[in-house]
Amino acid sequence: MPLSEDAIARGVPRDAAALPGVAPRPAETWLRIVQVHDRITRRVDSALHRHHGLSLTGFEALRRIADSPGERASMGEVAEAVGLSRPGVTSTINRLVTEGLVIRERVEGDKRLLHARLTPAGRERVEAARVTHDELVAHLLTLIGDDAAVVTDALARVSAATRSRR
Repeated sequence: MPLSEDAIARGVPRDAAALPGVAPRPAETWLRIVQVHDRITRRVDSALHRHHGLSLTGFEALRRIADSPGERASMGEVAEAVGLSRPGVTSTINRLVTEGLVIRERVEGDKRLLHARLTPAGRERVEAARVTHDELVAHLLTLIGDDAAVVTDALARVSAATRSRR
């Protein structure tokens, strides 16, 4: 006895949008973004600690300083680039100073403005860690596959729309 169409299709959504992952709800999209960020961050942080004795935050601060003119950046520039509060950047820079990777210096003409400048040891450490960071991140992001341009464009639009206006 042949099964009816209803019996064959029982439990199968008629609308493709009802399938998981096809048209995710905003809460699902948000959860995926948070999970991916958290997992990549933990993986990269672990590799940087293991191979270079640096946290991801320390690496990002060093990288920002290394990429600045004269390998020098203000505390505000580092905080903005790394997404830290003023106390957070102070704590991070304190650790880097203690390790001999950066020094603090005042700027000519404005003694109130404090900068962090890379030391030769800091330059060496950030360049070695840069290779580990960039290769690991590139490898993890290859999992996006052919959708990389679409994902990057979508995230850039959200980022631009949420950028703080001062």
